[in-house]
Amino acid sequence: MGNIDSSMSVPIAIPEPTSRSLAYNGRSLQAYLDALERTGALPVVIRLKSSQEEVARKLSGVQGVLLPGSRFDVDPQTYGEDPIPECAKSDRARIAVDELLLQDAFNLQKPILAICYGIQALNVWRNGTLYQDIDTQLGRKIDHRPGRNVEQAHAVAVASGSRIAAMAHPDESQELWVNSSHHQAVHRPGDNLLVTAVSPEDGVIEAVELDSADHFVLGVQWHPERTFAESALSRAIFETFVEEAKSWEPRRIEESVARG
Repeated sequence: MGNIDSSMSVPIAIPEPTSRSLAYNGRSLQAYLDALERTGALPVVIRLKSSQEEVARKLSGVQGVLLPGSRFDVDPQTYGEDPIPECAKSDRARIAVDELLLQDAFNLQKPILAICYGIQALNVWRNGTLYQDIDTQLGRKIDHRPGRNVEQAHAVAVASGSRIAAMAHPDESQELWVNSSHHQAVHRPGDNLLVTAVSPEDGVIEAVELDSADHFVLGVQWHPERTFAESALSRAIFETFVEEAKSWEPRRIEESVARG
């Protein structure tokens, strides 16, 4: 990471992607950290082997939460289903830390950006469900995992009036192209989550947002951290998230819970 002036940076919590693959963490985490730093944030990495007390202590000093991707899947039993053979193993340590981060962020209305696995974890935490394997359960109409080096894998159609639409570059149409690296996706959206982008060729949900004017919660199924340098939309996603975090102010837990 580059030199950071912590006095000028907004602290953002980000968990390690997995507890079960150091190699995956090594090749994926840095892109998230770089994107946060380049938009004025100070990443606060949450180790998945931390105690609840350690996580709580770190969360007390952050102003936003970023949930990154993972090479594992959310446990289908969490949303009331038995796993199908195509469903990958779950990472219990990541699930436990995500639970703590989401609880803190929703209690105190801290901004949330959830990416790939992160949108799936967010959706299940909000009582939604997932397609355990898109190809098996929907049929393969387009390739949602062509490889991490493919910058424009497929189009997404963005809902007008949404937060994600407001982030789109003025020269881009409402149908945008994104990268793609996933085999699961949101099936039934969770409580108060609005579908704000879909893959027009097969209807796969590509973005959700919390139905709230004063709590920024955005989940995207693609990886804007990988295309930060090339994509105006990717930069805008991180810039908007960090700006929301900068303007966040502590609220009493009772007030935040009452707002729901």
